[in-house]
Amino acid sequence: MLSAESLKQIDIELAKYPADQRRSAVMAALRIAQVEQGYLKPEAIEFVADYIGMAPVAAYEVATFYNMYDLAPVGKYKLTVCTNLPCALRGGVDAAQYLQQKLGIGFGETTADGKFTLMEGECMGACGDAPVMLLNNHKMCSFMTPEAIEAKLAELN
Repeated sequence: MLSAESLKQIDIELAKYPADQRRSAVMAALRIAQVEQGYLKPEAIEFVADYIGMAPVAAYEVATFYNMYDLAPVGKYKLTVCTNLPCALRGGVDAAQYLQQKLGIGFGETTADGKFTLMEGECMGACGDAPVMLLNNHKMCSFMTPEAIEAKLAELN
C-alpha cells in the first residue's frame, strides 16, 4: 500500500515512542501516507492503523478531526484561508472572497484545471500576520492583501 521509503519514514516516527505508545505516531504516519498518495484514501488510513497497531476507527478519528488531512483529491495547490475572528477583523473574509472570485470556486472546491483547491481554515496561530493563508498544509503566507494574493498566485503559475 505504501512505498518502502514511506514505511521507512513511518518507522523513524515510531522509533520516537515507547513500544506501548506506537499510536502516538499516527499523525506523522498519516501525513507521510498523504504526501505519497496525494490524499488519504480509506484503505491508506486502515493500512496506517494496522501498521502502527491501532484500531482503524481511531486513525479515522484523527484523519477526520484535523483539516490538514485530505480525504478526497485536492488541487496541486491547496489554499486554506483563515476566517477566524482575528483574521476576519483584519481582512481574512475579504481575502477569502477575493480568492473565490479570482479562482471562480468556493470553499471545498477545486478549479477545473485541478490546480487550486480553496479551503476555509480555523485559527493558524499567526494572528499578528493576519490575514493568513496556508499553502499545501505547510507554508504560511502572511498579510494576504489582494496584492499579496496576486503575487502568490503568480508564483504558483
